[in-house]
Amino acid sequence: MLNALSALLREDAVGLRSRTTPVDRPDGTWLRLPTDGDALLLPVRRTDPGFQHRAEARLPLLRRESDGTELTGPDEVLSALRALADPRDRPGFDAFARECHEAIAAARLHQETTGAVHRDLTARYGADPARWSGPAASLAFDALAARLDHPVYPTARGRAGLTDGDLRAYAPEFHPRFRLRWLALPRDAVTLSETFDDQRANPWWPKPSEVDLPVRLDASHLALPVHPLTAAGPVAGALRTTGLAERAVLADRPHLDVVPTLSLRTVALADHPTVHLKLPLATATLGRLNRRTIKPGTLADGAAVQRLLDAVVAREPRFHGTVLHADETQYAHADHELLAALVRHQPAELDATTTAVPLAALLGRAPGGGLVIDRLADRHHQGDALALLDAVLTLLFDWQTTLYGYGIALESHQQNITLLLGGPGPRLVFKDDDGPRIHAGRARAALGAPLPDFADRRIAVDDDRALIDLFTTVTVHLCAGAYAFALARSGHAPLHTLLALVRDRLAEAVARLDAGPRAALRTHVLDAAHLPVKAMVSAGTLLAKERSGALDINKHYTTGPNYLRGSEQR
Repeated sequence: MLNALSALLREDAVGLRSRTTPVDRPDGTWLRLPTDGDALLLPVRRTDPGFQHRAEARLPLLRRESDGTELTGPDEVLSALRALADPRDRPGFDAFARECHEAIAAARLHQETTGAVHRDLTARYGADPARWSGPAASLAFDALAARLDHPVYPTARGRAGLTDGDLRAYAPEFHPRFRLRWLALPRDAVTLSETFDDQRANPWWPKPSEVDLPVRLDASHLALPVHPLTAAGPVAGALRTTGLAERAVLADRPHLDVVPTLSLRTVALADHPTVHLKLPLATATLGRLNRRTIKPGTLADGAAVQRLLDAVVAREPRFHGTVLHADETQYAHADHELLAALVRHQPAELDATTTAVPLAALLGRAPGGGLVIDRLADRHHQGDALALLDAVLTLLFDWQTTLYGYGIALESHQQNITLLLGGPGPRLVFKDDDGPRIHAGRARAALGAPLPDFADRRIAVDDDRALIDLFTTVTVHLCAGAYAFALARSGHAPLHTLLALVRDRLAEAVARLDAGPRAALRTHVLDAAHLPVKAMVSAGTLLAKERSGALDINKHYTTGPNYLRGSEQR
């Protein structure tokens, strides 16, 4: 509950930042929030520098001033805050209380099963994670990453509506293996990407008759993969909505073994683990409004952005072979967010000799003890975890600032970037490119071609503000700052040393840009007094979209201190 209350403080829920008065007591600072005839007291710990905040909640969480009653559980704390909220927002506080309970239950389940999962991963892939090589072993790192908290969203371990049994059967933290369901849809109702070919490009893709449906459907229908959780109920409503209920046939026999990736809705083919299928789910993660369905328009947008990124790499030779992209140009959908599938092909560089680790797994607990980053550093960087982080940040910042110079900012957080080790230096694989922000004029001028006509009208913008917000909250906070603070907490190095490393590598990358982009990133990121911070709880759960004003719940912001500012003097 501490992380949840700290997030609410950071996002100024019911005025926890703006309406409170600091009160100094013998045990430290408390924030006093007036209520109707009473007050709530929130004990806080000042942080300097802090990761996206200047204060965080501490025990005993919350107290009523009038009678000294301590409020400690999710229901008590959120009920007290709910009473202060606008009546239109109170259902969001109820939903967040449910999320807290789901996250607590998931964390308890993780704690109970960590030993068994580590033993299973060790038996399959070996005792030393640094020697887990190949695309199948990459999924083992996903299992470790899925047992970590999110750097920003406090209840990330919970998945709305899923039972413990569902998690054990389908969630990446248990590294299960299961079979997909298949839905035969009339081909005239299915939109296919230009590069899609269900047989030649993907010979494992079954015909309807291969999942025990009538052979006559082979000529007229496409077998669409469906996640078992979607097939269990939600798909029926999707078929009714699209008018396909009488023409579609859901096969009874599951087919094709898969293993979940870190993204719950994306699975890897067990026998072809370089092939991933992104499949819609009716659940939500990182907020009740953050549904795991797939809007059909995002599929074409992702493919279009991938082509733009390929054009940038072609113009920037130093990224050849070091910045790689999964192929996400093959997809199919039936014009519904639950009737869609993306086929992702990992790059050929992810081969049997390569250790492939999502950045999200670096801070995970490794079987046998220590952090994943330590074990990798033992093998690849003479035991120096900071040297490994340095190498990753150098390449990451070089690429992301170069993109900014072209007018492009990616939503490539730790889950969407895979680190490849085993060659002459680190390489990074990017995926899920469907939610960028692109400065239309600068990108058009730099690439010498018009932008695609994106389905998501929010992608193309006409100024830098949206790019800077996205660059800062994702690349700087989630892919760099979060590691500096975490490694400082674990005793790897003093915080000022780690923050100086982040700032130095970012400053070096910024210095390579042309004058305009260079000045913007120095002014608004390196030297700014405050930085944008994701307000994920407010936009994702507490507030309805019409109340938050969030055009995109993953790109709704508040502000926090710039922990990089002045780090070069520390």
